[in-house]
This record gives sequence, structure tokens and C-alpha cells, in this order.
Amino acid sequence: MKKNTRYGIIALALAGLAGLGFIAYTANRTPAAGPLAPATTPATAPGKAGGGSPASFPTSVEVARVKSNDFTDDVSAVGTLKSNESVVLRPEIAGRIAAIGFKDGSVVGKGTELVALDAAIQQAELQQARANLALAQTSHQRNLELLGRKFLSQQAVDNSAATLKVQEAAVQLAEAKVAKASIRAPFRGMVGLRNVGVGDYVKDGQELINIEDVATLRVDFKLPETYIGRLSKGQSVEVTTDALAGEKFKAVLDATDPLVDANGRAIAARARLDNAAGKLRPGMFVRVRLLFGERKGVLMLPEQAIVPGGQPAVFKVVDGKATLVKVRLGVRRAAQVEVVEGLAEGDVVVTAGQLKLREGSPVRAIGDGGAAAPAAGAAAGQ
Repeated sequence: MKKNTRYGIIALALAGLAGLGFIAYTANRTPAAGPLAPATTPATAPGKAGGGSPASFPTSVEVARVKSNDFTDDVSAVGTLKSNESVVLRPEIAGRIAAIGFKDGSVVGKGTELVALDAAIQQAELQQARANLALAQTSHQRNLELLGRKFLSQQAVDNSAATLKVQEAAVQLAEAKVAKASIRAPFRGMVGLRNVGVGDYVKDGQELINIEDVATLRVDFKLPETYIGRLSKGQSVEVTTDALAGEKFKAVLDATDPLVDANGRAIAARARLDNAAGKLRPGMFVRVRLLFGERKGVLMLPEQAIVPGGQPAVFKVVDGKATLVKVRLGVRRAAQVEVVEGLAEGDVVVTAGQLKLREGSPVRAIGDGGAAAPAAGAAAGQ
């Protein structure tokens, strides 16, 4: 009895599934042509144009218009700030530091004594040389008087004159040794942080302190060799740095390297920047913008309109159809590219969907300029 009940339930379930399938088939079946179904004539059949020729479905693409813009003709690069003058001071003789005449990070004038070495020995040698010089001068003067009285030969006078010159040279040598014990600033600038103190013994050639002329800074950067014909001394250069966000500094192009880097195909350039306020420091990373001038009426289009491949080309929309047009491009700026040749202001070009197009493909334009470029298929269906 239980087995019969189970079979009955299964039979009812199968019958229900069959009924649902029949209902679904009936609802989705295309009604047969009859008195209530209008006949399709060749003139109005789907996929036929008014003349009876097949019409392709238009491809939806994004478009944009070629626009005329005014912009500043420039080029950007990155560079490094360097001191106008920079030197690390080192003693030419060994000795013990007797005095230090500056404070760390201070500005010193040209000729300021920065480090004085103990020069007691050099001073003593200088005094000895001066004494010998005085004796040689007196002796030579006496010999001249004796020569006038015919009491001395000319040779003796010549010997005393030579001795006098030797003593004069000895004094100059001693004075030079004394001068080398005093280390002075070769130009006006800012001194760094010293690593020595009074009483330290230093060797000849040992680094003592660096001094930097930061009132004027050099801006060193590189540009592609294609700009070599457009660079000239005196051009305006705009400098910015992340360390002072929002501030712009004016510099002037000072010189270019006559040698082009064969590895990077770039030319080194240098600009000079007035840093009287002292906001910038040598070694800082900067962004450089070299200004060539203002350009008017430059034709620009989005970079994504360029069809990938060899020679630059774009799909231009004419009467609802895509036409492949070769173009010559210029500068690129903020996702826009200059069109030097091949297009005119107001032309509508495809910016997305180029890979789906062929020459003469009907398109449905979406975006800027879409209203002026109706799809070919849409016009045929009206």
C-alpha cells in the first residue's frame, strides 16, 4: 500500500512538470501568420532599407570634436639645485687648530678667517728671515759705500747683492708659510657644520668645513635632444619643488652642454635662480618648466582617439560613417595631443570603440559631437 502511494506521488510530480513545460513553450512560441498577423512585405521587412538593400546595425562609439585652443608652449623636466660656488676647505699644512672664527650655518664674507692653525714655528721662521734680510741690506749698503771709495771690488758687491735677494726670497717664503696657517673664506657664502674644534690636530688635506654660495643657485636638468634647436640663453624657466608646495620660482636659462648624451639622447642644460630669500638649498629635487612662448589656435584632440598601430591615424565620423584619416601629431599636453595635419576644427573623431570599426562602418555617436553625427542605421529607419 505504501509503495503504491509513493508511485502515485511521483506520477503527479512528473505530470506537473510536463504541464509547466507546455505552458512555457506556449507562452514563448512565435504566433503563426494568420488573419490577425500582418504580412511582412519586402519593402518593410526587418533588416531592409527603403530600397530593399541590407542595412548593418550601427556600432555605438564615443566621439569628441577637434577643438582649437590657446596654450603655453613649454617642456617639463626634473632637476637638482646646486650652489653657485661650492668648496670644501682643507689646510695645506699640518698643525693644531688655535681658533675657529665662525658659527655653524652662518653667512661669512669673502676673506673672513675661518680656521687659524698654531703658527708659532712659522712666525719664528718669519722673524729669523726678516732679521737675515735686514743684515743683508746693511751689508750690501756698506759694500756699495766701500766700492765708491775704491776699497772693495765689484765682485764683492755683486755677492752681497745676490745675498740680499736670497734673504728677500726667504722672507717671502716665511710669510707664505704663516699665511697658510690661516684658512679664509674664498667667497661670500654659508658655512656648513664643522667636525673639528679648537685644539684638534689636523693633517694637510683633511676636510675642515664646506662653504656654499646660496644667494644664487644653479638648476641642472636634461631635455630630449629634439629640443636642442629651441634652446637659447635667457629663456624663462619656472622652478617648483615638493618641499615648498604651491610656490613658484623664476630662473633664467644660462647655458647648455655642447655634448649630447649618447646613452639617453639628452642634452644637459643649466639655469640660474635668484635665491636672495634663502628658501631653497643646494641638493633639492625640483621640477623645471621651460617656457618657449604662447601659441594660438592649436588644434587638439584626446590622445585616446589615436588608433593603435604604425602611422598615427584616427576614425573621423562623416555622415554617420567611420572614415580612417592619417594625421601628423605635435606636442602632447594633459591627455590631449596636437594635430598638425589631417583634421580641421570641429571634426568629430572616435575616442572609444575604434577596434570594432572598419573603413565605412556605420556608427552611433555618443558624447561630445554625437548630435552632429547621426548614425547611418538610425537615418534609414526613420
